[in-house]
Amino acid sequence: MPDSAVLAWHQYRLERRMFWRNPSAAFFNFFLPLLFLALFGAIFGGDQDNLNVIVPGIAGMSIMATTFSALAMNITFLREQGVLKRMRGTPLPSGTYLVGIAANAVTNATIQVTLVILAGRLFFNIGWPKDWIELVVFVVAGVVCLASLGVAWSHVIPNFDAAPAYVNIVFLPAIFISGVFYDVDNTPAFLRDIAQALPLTHIIDGLSGAMVTGAGLEDNLSGLAVILVWTIAGVVLAVRGFSWESRRDS
Repeated sequence: MPDSAVLAWHQYRLERRMFWRNPSAAFFNFFLPLLFLALFGAIFGGDQDNLNVIVPGIAGMSIMATTFSALAMNITFLREQGVLKRMRGTPLPSGTYLVGIAANAVTNATIQVTLVILAGRLFFNIGWPKDWIELVVFVVAGVVCLASLGVAWSHVIPNFDAAPAYVNIVFLPAIFISGVFYDVDNTPAFLRDIAQALPLTHIIDGLSGAMVTGAGLEDNLSGLAVILVWTIAGVVLAVRGFSWESRRDS
């Protein structure tokens, strides 16, 4: 293997160990979405139509929590604590270090979606996904899109103390507007229009097609286009605004 791949692998393993040594991070990344799934599953027990909305909705929320929210807070913490600045001064290539951090978030998203699929199959009569290819496509698209937006959003956060507020001011409205807990088609027109402009709505629609309705990729191409636009914007803003220096040093 090339040296950069080996270094990225070692950094990834370090990130995994650090993640599991932080119980609060593990709780919010894994157990909080599953707690929502259990609560709403109990509320809508026996109402299969609502369960068919909740399960892919929680899967989409899980992707956002493990990528956008986690990376926005993590990058802010590393920047403001001077970790990024110190890491840039080591022999470890900067890109390799960031790949390890990103791969950790991708792993969390993959595990979380897998847990939601298993819960849907075992407890909510959802069954196994009807289109595995579509599932993979929308999970990958969602991870890349929301991860890039999370890194971009970290540039807006002035310090780590403010990070939870800055993250939740995006995360909470997004999960409610995008139809995590209800069918977006049943909302007022102005909220429906906002939802259609957000990537999370289309990620959930794609996951719903793969997991519940069986709608193929061809039925969600417009949603993929919206996700692609947000991804391009997120990547551009993440790269252009990235800083290795703490705001206190600038």
